[in-house]
Amino acid sequence: MRWLRTFGEVARSGLTIEETRLEPLLALRTAAGVALVIGPALWLVSPAYAASAALGAYSAGAATFQRSWRPRKVIALGAGVGLALSTFVGYLAAGRLVTFLPVLGVWAFAAGMAWALGSTAGIVAATTVGSMLVTITLPTSVGRALEHAGVIALGGVAQAVLILVFPMRRWGAHRDALADALAAVADHARRLRHDPTAPFDPEPLMTARDAAAVTPSQARTRPPVLHGPRGLAERILPVVAALADPDVGAPAEGPGRDRARELLGAAADVLDAAARSIRRGTPAEIPPPSAGVLRVDEEGEVLEGPARQAAERLVELLAEALEIAGSGGARDKAPTPPGPASARFLMRPTMFRLLPVVLRAVRRELRRDSPVFRHAVRLAAVATLGYLIASRLPVEHGYWAPIASVMVMRPDFHRTYARAVGRLAGTLAGVALATGMVRALGPDAEVFGALAVVAAALSYTLFRTGYAYSQCFTAAYVVFLLGMGGQAWEQTVPERVVLTLLGGALAMLAYVAFPAWETPRLPGRLADWLAADGRYAAAVLRSHAEPTREHRADMRRALLASRQARAAWQEAYDQARQEPVGPRGLTSREAEEAQEALEGLDRAVMLLESHVPRAGSRFAPDAERLAEALEADTAQAAEDVREHRNPDWGRRVEEALDAWEGTAGDRSPVLRRGAELQKRALENLAAAVSRTPLERDVSSAREEHRVRAAAAGGDGSGPAHRGG
Repeated sequence: MRWLRTFGEVARSGLTIEETRLEPLLALRTAAGVALVIGPALWLVSPAYAASAALGAYSAGAATFQRSWRPRKVIALGAGVGLALSTFVGYLAAGRLVTFLPVLGVWAFAAGMAWALGSTAGIVAATTVGSMLVTITLPTSVGRALEHAGVIALGGVAQAVLILVFPMRRWGAHRDALADALAAVADHARRLRHDPTAPFDPEPLMTARDAAAVTPSQARTRPPVLHGPRGLAERILPVVAALADPDVGAPAEGPGRDRARELLGAAADVLDAAARSIRRGTPAEIPPPSAGVLRVDEEGEVLEGPARQAAERLVELLAEALEIAGSGGARDKAPTPPGPASARFLMRPTMFRLLPVVLRAVRRELRRDSPVFRHAVRLAAVATLGYLIASRLPVEHGYWAPIASVMVMRPDFHRTYARAVGRLAGTLAGVALATGMVRALGPDAEVFGALAVVAAALSYTLFRTGYAYSQCFTAAYVVFLLGMGGQAWEQTVPERVVLTLLGGALAMLAYVAFPAWETPRLPGRLADWLAADGRYAAAVLRSHAEPTREHRADMRRALLASRQARAAWQEAYDQARQEPVGPRGLTSREAEEAQEALEGLDRAVMLLESHVPRAGSRFAPDAERLAEALEADTAQAAEDVREHRNPDWGRRVEEALDAWEGTAGDRSPVLRRGAELQKRALENLAAAVSRTPLERDVSSAREEHRVRAAAAGGDGSGPAHRGG
């Protein structure tokens, strides 16, 4: 039942239309790159060369739609070179299965390991495997193979030239990432008005930081508006949380709470205006009522103590946001940050210096329990097995089966199965549509070439709306190319449907035979997050104990590590919820409660971070003892969670808090209260994951019963949603 229910959810996911912003101008430019190489090749040479040129241009154009912070022209060139190289290497090994299958397996394994560098590298590498499978049937000699490889690379060059000549939204992805970060903080401020303890999902800030890493050449041309607002959002986030929190900020009721809601609403308006300004590159106006709220009157201000300090700090930070929103920032000269030149921006390696980074990333994933390594093994096995099976079938285009497998396979279960369903559905629809047009129009290479360009444009336009819908026009594009080359539709269409079904089935079976389930890894991911949070909390406490520049730097590094661990947990948890396997180590309810507890710990530490004193302020030496106790206890608890033991909280944190009574607690109530909130969050975590022997025996049966009840609409309990 679990597999049937999961497959039904996967099928719905594969056919779901994703709500996203279409980019028709980008699709039109990329389709023009396809037309730019098809037309001359068809007119001057032959349909076979036109097919090779179309393959390179289409695949290079599709690569530019993948999310990457490098210039799109670089991606197009890289994809073109990779496609050309795989074509030539495949031809050199073609002719006999004994030589071609090992080359195909090694190339597919390397393409699978490319996921160690990210999804864009993995997807582009998979297209090179498809290129190797297709184009070995075209050349007849080494010289012709070189020619076809050159024509394929020319397709990537054509796309790069069009991007260079007709740029659209330069730095658009970077602007969107930064604007999304500011908008996320604005949305969080609005939610804090009604829920003072609402969690914040740091993913937009992590994405903005990733987008901020640039090469030296990019740093010279980056718009000034992209330099500072990310740090501004980072500083505003803990301040709005501290202002809204009733434990260390505004009171829960009364005029102080009303004033806090006004400030939070005004902050959201300013941040939204700054986000719009950055996204569009134009000045934005702040609503006058919001601007009027952002004044802290010395005499009439109702907020007191830490809440007033947070309000004053928020107004100070929003003044910087007002400057950004008022100027648009696109044409102003960027201020030069202090420090050495190498520290003025987050460094991203250039293409020429990327090789050591690639080798280190791949080496980290070369282990049996790595999802990337297991994906590479599956990809190599399925590509070679699919080609071997198809070569024994009475079909002319047997390579379509391994191509279907390679293009749908992903390192995780859900995306692999969803894409297999989407590819089959899209292929059936696209083949039916294109076949009807081919039969109605008759053999005409020029007409089919034009239809191929139109199908490519529609495929690019729908690229981000769902795999099935883009694949529909991709299938039509292939049928038109075959028609342009003189292939009879009666031979190609049934083959493509059957072989696509075979390829999708092989991809699905491969994941069952050699899976990489995330469900058993949940305790380890949770332990990593707990340990990272412990180090972050200790770093914040040490900044309170001794507010030096070195401790602030340590606090920043610990914060980034905590966010990475939280993102890894969230990704694993989301995938585990979609897997057809039972709980192993953590049930769904335990994982949900543990996540809520660690989100509470994150919030408590963030509140303390907002009140870290400036350098040169008075020390809170007793916080150092609590930092050491907290770091040691969380490290031990993380090891207990990893080993499936009940966390045994020692007395170190309790003793440190008791020793604090009457000393630092009197002088720093915010620090004392924040430490108590941390202790409470850790106790909640221990309660969430601790089980008695009887509970351990019946947990699997209880979880199975809960899942069945939820599927039948019983108790309605479900997994935790992401905050933010």
